Amino acid sequence: MPDRRLLLGGAAVVVAGGFAAWRWLATPASPVATAPTPAPSPAPPPAQPPAASPRPETGPGLDERSLGRADAPVTAIEYFSLTCSHCGAFHRDTWPQVKRELVETGRVRMVFRDFPLDQVSLRAHAVARSFPPERYEPFISALFATQDRWAYARGVDHKAEIGKIAALAGMSADAFNAAWADDALARAILEARQKGEAEHQVNATPTFIIGTQKLPGAISFERFEAAVREAMPR
Repeated sequence: MPDRRLLLGGAAVVVAGGFAAWRWLATPASPVATAPTPAPSPAPPPAQPPAASPRPETGPGLDERSLGRADAPVTAIEYFSLTCSHCGAFHRDTWPQVKRELVETGRVRMVFRDFPLDQVSLRAHAVARSFPPERYEPFISALFATQDRWAYARGVDHKAEIGKIAALAGMSADAFNAAWADDALARAILEARQKGEAEHQVNATPTFIIGTQKLPGAISFERFEAAVREAMPR
């Protein structure tokens, strides 16, 4: 199956030197109104701590999103875009077997790396990262399972459809709107994408890094497992 290359004209995200690509970001189609800032009050602050952010703090970069034992003998990295049809094919057809036979058995730790190809995928990645780490993989699997509904349907309201899936996964409307509009998180995701381009010369999605092998495309379970066997410590 051919890889989905990044030469997608205006639809692609191009992260250039000096981070000029951030100008590519447009205002979300359905901006969320914010409440007016209340007037300062002389009263002391309330004893109750402020409400938690809808996403974990990411510090200077992004927290890792992974599945599997930390001490697994092989680490596999996947660079993926949530609007990539080949990424969707891998997650629907191959990932369940990889998860069952390689990850859950302790042989592989799977690391997920955001590599959005367009603004819709960028915002979807931000929503996914706003879930707690243990709910990240189930949510991206749900997005890939319903890709034809929210990513490709003619005239679809991308934000509304992704919001429905996020609600089913337990995210409140306020948390979803905050994640969708979180430009700081979106910027961090683009910076991580730029790092992947530099570190592993990623130029297609999906791209897998297993040991010393770089495997582009929606690879089969057999090819994935063969790369894992080759990467096993001798």
